[in-house]
This record gives sequence, structure tokens and C-alpha cells, in this order.
Amino acid sequence: MFLYVALLVVQLNNPQQVIDLEMTPTEIAAFKRKVQSKSATIKSIKTDFTQKKKMEFLENDIISNGEMLLSAEGFLKWQYTNPNKYSIIFKSNQIYINDNGTKSTANVNQRLFKKISTLISGSIKGDIFNDAEFSYSFYKRGSNVVVKLITKHKTMVKYIKNIELTFPKEEVLVSEVKLIEPSGDYTLISFKNRKINVHIDKAEFNH
Repeated sequence: MFLYVALLVVQLNNPQQVIDLEMTPTEIAAFKRKVQSKSATIKSIKTDFTQKKKMEFLENDIISNGEMLLSAEGFLKWQYTNPNKYSIIFKSNQIYINDNGTKSTANVNQRLFKKISTLISGSIKGDIFNDAEFSYSFYKRGSNVVVKLITKHKTMVKYIKNIELTFPKEEVLVSEVKLIEPSGDYTLISFKNRKINVHIDKAEFNH
């Protein structure tokens, strides 16, 4: 009874606050089946995104917009268009960077960078639930399902405290990815205008 009253007081004082409710094992199993079934059909993705960077020492958030491309071959491209032109391409164990015309290349044979590339594409598709390098917890948050990942990778944990993937219940495709740093700063990426299994010209991944 005390717990119920306490929760009621919290809700009355914070009417906009949405409480995370832990999912049952049965709910988790059903959700994972739906997401993995959908992910298995995805060969390519083309979507717009908005990225919000929240940093404690800045009064205003840093907002960026752009387009993300994921090809059938597994190539991944983040193309920022506003406020600055900047692109990052993950392709064949390489990272290709184009900073407003200034190009550079980074080898990703190192295990950490391979993991980052896999994490990004897996987060977008929602097919990373069986990665042993993360622990997972599943919650209902309003009309969404939120999956919280905590990395076990000793190097990555220095940069990312945990990751939150948000899935609209009926869509079972990731709508938001939140990367939370140990400091509490975070990056929130929200997807919109998503197109699945459309043709993506290979030239998009040229450097």
C-alpha cells in the first residue's frame, strides 16, 4: 500500500514522467521473436535522422541532421547535412571520413572499431540481442519498448556507460538510439522517414 501511494505521489507531482516497467520473461521472448523476425527481412535501410548531443557544460543541446544508409552488403554511411557537412562510411574494415571536403581513412581491424561498426548497424536493425558482450534489460515505457544494453567490453565501457534502444510496440523497428557516457552526457539519435529494402546505389559508399 505504501509503495502504491508513493508511486501515485510521484505521478501527481510529475505528470509528464513515464515510468519504466520491467517486462516479464514471456513478454521479452515474444518481443525478441517479433524484432528478430523483422530484422531478418531487412536488406537495406535509408532514413533521415536528428542527432541531439547533451553535454553538462553546455547550456544548449547540439542538434545535427542528416541521412543514414545501410546497404545490402553491410556498408554503413552517416551523412550529416546540417549544421555542417560531414560523412562517415564503414566499409570493408575501413572508416572513411569526409569533413566538408577534407578526406581521411582509419583502419578498423582493431576489435573495438569492429564492435562499434557492428553495434551501430545492429542497433538500427535491432538484431543484436544475442551479442554476448552486452547485458540486456527490457522495459515498457508508455507505448514503447526500451531495451537497455550495458557493455562488458573493457575499452568501450570507458566511453559508453549504457545504450538505450527505443522500439514503438507495433513497429518493432528502432526509432531512437541513446548512447549514454559515464559522465552522464548523452547522444540521442532519432530516425524518421525510414525506407526499408530500397535500392541504394553503391556509389553512395565511394570515398
